[in-house]
Amino acid sequence: MKKRILIKIGSNTLTKETNQISRGKIEDIGRQIAALKDEYEFILVCSGAIAAAKQFVQLEHNGQGINVKQALAAIGQPRLMHIFQENFRELGLFTSQCLFSYADLENENAKLNIKNTINVLLANDVVPIINENDTVATDEIQFGDNDKLAALTAAFLQVDLLLIATNTNGIYTKRSLQMERPETIKEVTSIKTLENEADTTKSLHGTGGMRSKIEAATIAQNSGIETWIVNGLKDNFIIDSFKGNNHFTKIKACSTT
Repeated sequence: MKKRILIKIGSNTLTKETNQISRGKIEDIGRQIAALKDEYEFILVCSGAIAAAKQFVQLEHNGQGINVKQALAAIGQPRLMHIFQENFRELGLFTSQCLFSYADLENENAKLNIKNTINVLLANDVVPIINENDTVATDEIQFGDNDKLAALTAAFLQVDLLLIATNTNGIYTKRSLQMERPETIKEVTSIKTLENEADTTKSLHGTGGMRSKIEAATIAQNSGIETWIVNGLKDNFIIDSFKGNNHFTKIKACSTT
């Protein structure tokens, strides 16, 4: 049986810390999935809809900023999916869009429908690409950058690994940051250790920062799922992480027995 991997890809990874979606990064992700698809099945949770829209439009508004972000997400989501579809299709991969919110995950019938749909997609070698439904929900627009959504999804889909792609080599020790010589915390079981070390700053396009990633890892750990926080800006980051060829933070799962 294939191992099930959920990869959360933040806005900073998809844009490679620029102001536009990086087709090269999406191709890099697709190429790795294509290379590993005989051993693993992949689910993607992707931010980036707002960043995709900002490449093309600048909205005028009289309302609240969050409403503008929702409108940008509505414009950018189909554009983002189109970029994924184009790049993945050239690699022989089929993609699908799955949009839902926390409210859906609190409804047992809705959650079962989501699970059944994704299981059918995976059984037919289609890559599910998940995002929050930003038209009706704003949680991940305001904070989290889909970290919590990824963890909750990983839990109810019973994945084998939650891989969070960010713009650092995992979580660094506080002392190493103070010395301006970042040193990655390689492996922990205690979430408290990470909470004491985590930098609370947020990056250019992301809304989560390391705090939301630790919260996500806590959800996953409590569901018996291991979490890796890796540098998604690097080419080949998925395969290199599996091979142990790069530095990242591994948060071990709690035993469910």
